[in-house]
Amino acid sequence: MTSKTSRREFVKTTARAAGACALSAYSYNRVLGANNRVRTGIIGYSDRFRDALFPAFLKHAGKQEFEIVALSDIWKRRRDEGVTYIVEATGHHVALCHNNDELYERKDVDAVIIATADFQHAQHGIEAVRNNCDAYVEKPTAHTMDDAREFRKAVRQTGRIVQVGTQRRSAKNYQRAKEFIQSGQFGDIVAVEMTWNVNQPGRWRRPQLVNALKEEDTDWKRFLINRPMVEFDARKYLEFRLFWPYSSGIPDQWMVHQIDTVHWFTGLPRPRSVVANGGIYLWKDGRQNWDTLTAVFDYGPLDDPAKGFQVTYSSRQTNSAGDVKELYRSNAGTLDLDKNLISGEGGLEDGFAKVMGMKGNKLQTRNLMEGSPGIETSARAGVDEATSANMLNWMESIRAHKTPNADIEAGYNHSVALCMTIAAMQTGQRVTFDDEKQEVIADGKVWTAA
Repeated sequence: MTSKTSRREFVKTTARAAGACALSAYSYNRVLGANNRVRTGIIGYSDRFRDALFPAFLKHAGKQEFEIVALSDIWKRRRDEGVTYIVEATGHHVALCHNNDELYERKDVDAVIIATADFQHAQHGIEAVRNNCDAYVEKPTAHTMDDAREFRKAVRQTGRIVQVGTQRRSAKNYQRAKEFIQSGQFGDIVAVEMTWNVNQPGRWRRPQLVNALKEEDTDWKRFLINRPMVEFDARKYLEFRLFWPYSSGIPDQWMVHQIDTVHWFTGLPRPRSVVANGGIYLWKDGRQNWDTLTAVFDYGPLDDPAKGFQVTYSSRQTNSAGDVKELYRSNAGTLDLDKNLISGEGGLEDGFAKVMGMKGNKLQTRNLMEGSPGIETSARAGVDEATSANMLNWMESIRAHKTPNADIEAGYNHSVALCMTIAAMQTGQRVTFDDEKQEVIADGKVWTAA
């Protein structure tokens, strides 16, 4: 396995190489297209931005005439590291901003890339569109309904182009899967099985950075945004994925990617109900968010409870067996998005069918990507390719002023499923949703996050 250090060096080298290719394009644009450039600001110099979003941006920036002009981060160390890294890769000046107010006051930013903490995405997105900027916003869109509703309302009112970081929507294999399911060839979905398993005791832990972060070097009040004021805690700042209300952990980080495909493939906006079980079974390191989760979703037409299917989602950070899987099942077989394989696995056998006076019903085995040129991505591979495609789609959508692949409606829908899951985890109840109120319902009343 590649070490963290060597991986970072690889990504850094890749970013520099992409930057070198983009640099000549930037220079060319200054001469021929200076007034047509999309001036881009970075909100949060995070690992996600550096390792994935930045290389994706650089890959397409030249042709699409985008350039980074400013970086906002409330932590001095991140600001300094970020501007050094970006300037080294692109070769041009980047303004340093202590916070987002400073960035938007510049009036020279047309679009922003937001890669901040989970709970900050919605509020940072709202700031962006209210300041007349298009935005690429990492997932989850929101894990409270208040934030989700407010963000969607702001995007609808301003008409800005917002791309959510659920990059499966821009991956060729997922697009092909959607086409296959919606063509009717697969048959009705009867079940979906999803897993996301790892075994990394240090997952989401940043002890060295925690020791380096001092309250005087950042803005704790701005970090909290609309969350309750509490004493400064470097762990909550840097290891936010382990602590509610800054993240729900597994559902915020991983589940939304996979549950989003259910909405996309079926056209269903949300689950009809959710139940969940799990806990902190191994990593007793002070975290509040579970290291093990199983959630069960009921999906189907909202006006016809007799039709539908079940989605089971299982994720653990204690044993990696099973890895990342997305398996769609019909009466005729299986669509495996890890292997990009359509098969008759589990389909109705002739022998059993004859007893009921029916015919067998099994799909022929074939590759989902058969006849499709280009990179074949899967649930566990090709993430960078999908991110690159999602970034390009955002850029093209801004240029054409069209709806992007992962728009705010998709983000809102995965936020509903996310909030329902969190409510099921916190209450132990079967959770539903009130479409009129746009509220999560647990134990017969509107859910308020613990």
